[in-house]
Amino acid sequence: MLAKLTSKNQLTLPKAATQAVGASEYFEVETRAGQIILTPVRLQRADAVRAKLAELDLTELDVADAVAWARSGALQVAEPAAVYAARPARKPAKNAAKKTASKPVSRK
Repeated sequence: MLAKLTSKNQLTLPKAATQAVGASEYFEVETRAGQIILTPVRLQRADAVRAKLAELDLTELDVADAVAWARSGALQVAEPAAVYAARPARKPAKNAAKKTASKPVSRK
């Protein structure tokens, strides 16, 4: 099977190849001995959260403490005051039409 790499480094996989391994939205990409190896990855939201927690070096106890702190009401955020007051609509200037109509037009 052939696949073409576009000028934007995009690759369309043949349908037969994706059906053989099962449809997947994400692929792990690795290179080995001049070959590109794609392995289907099925991400689950919980796995992504766990990976991020591990990356940040947060434990279950850290998360439990944070949730308990948030539920305790320790952080009280006041509603911000309105920054912009409503402006009244502008009224057209008096005699605006007359002023523009009465200006002489110079022709050169």
